[in-house]
Amino acid sequence: MSQRSALRTAIKKFLKLAGAQDRPAATTAYRDATICIDRSVSKNLHHKNRAARLKKRLNNRLRALAA
Repeated sequence: MSQRSALRTAIKKFLKLAGAQDRPAATTAYRDATICIDRSVSKNLHHKNRAARLKKRLNNRLRALAA
């Protein structure tokens, strides 16, 4: 599986779990997604500012589950 495809899959998995209000699974998926995002930056697939923006948006969704 390519890095770009793995990143998209990890993000979709997190969004699906966040939409289902499954906080423990979403937390694990968030961790996996951020690892994939950081890996994509290190391999020059995405710019570091885009990665920061993505991680912030995902983190906001995760924090919304706690509220």
